[in-house]
Amino acid sequence: MNAHEIDYEIFGEEMQYVEIELDPQEAVVAEAGSFMMMDTDIKMSTIFGDGSNQDNSVLGKIFSAGKRMLTGESLFMTAFLNIGQGKKQVSFASPYPGKILPIDLSEMGGRFICQKDAFLCAAQGVSVGIEFSKKLGRGLFGGEGFIMQKLEGDGMAFVHAGGTLAKKTLAPGEVIKVDTGCIVGFTKDVDYDIEFVGGIRNTVFGGEGLFFATLRGPGTVYIQSLPFSRLAGRVLASIPRGGKDKGEGSILGTLGDIVGGDNRF
Repeated sequence: MNAHEIDYEIFGEEMQYVEIELDPQEAVVAEAGSFMMMDTDIKMSTIFGDGSNQDNSVLGKIFSAGKRMLTGESLFMTAFLNIGQGKKQVSFASPYPGKILPIDLSEMGGRFICQKDAFLCAAQGVSVGIEFSKKLGRGLFGGEGFIMQKLEGDGMAFVHAGGTLAKKTLAPGEVIKVDTGCIVGFTKDVDYDIEFVGGIRNTVFGGEGLFFATLRGPGTVYIQSLPFSRLAGRVLASIPRGGKDKGEGSILGTLGDIVGGDNRF
């Protein structure tokens, strides 16, 4: 199935959203919870799986949905179809501060591998599947487990990265080492593995984890500066324990908050 040809525009800086323009009978599929707003004459419907095989057998649809469940996503996705006469817009928002990355799969060789919670939305016809790791070390210590998401097709897809997004183009044989949680995605020819940091002091006192990812070219790698797990860890660390405030305003505690401003979340 050829993906629908969609136009788009990305708005914002830290909290971005993507506005997708649909011609009559064009559609886009998205993860539940990413919808922001839409024009009239756009029909919203829940579909089983990723929408890439809606004309296939029941068994094919079940298999598609099962692949999504393995990546930790819902069995269902939401499709937005323009049933009107003219062009209509529908928008999808970032789940947390970062950047939205547009991916033209036709320019990526028809496949893009990404972390399993990065996918935001795509033109209908793009397949959202799974990429199994064939290396034990990557599966056990890679941060994403044995499974990553695989986007396949010839249309546009959009993934989300936390913080600032870095793009690295690797020459054949060129290697870059990355924190395992900072990988957003990479093109199909990039070889991905896990390497032990090494050294007793690095292992015990480094504070950066025991492993990092090695990515070998040729291909393109996208890296995020703020993985959601890192953001969530900082938020959890700031939550007062036992119902007591940390008193961040000053050494005066609660009184300091009143004088210097309440810094609590």
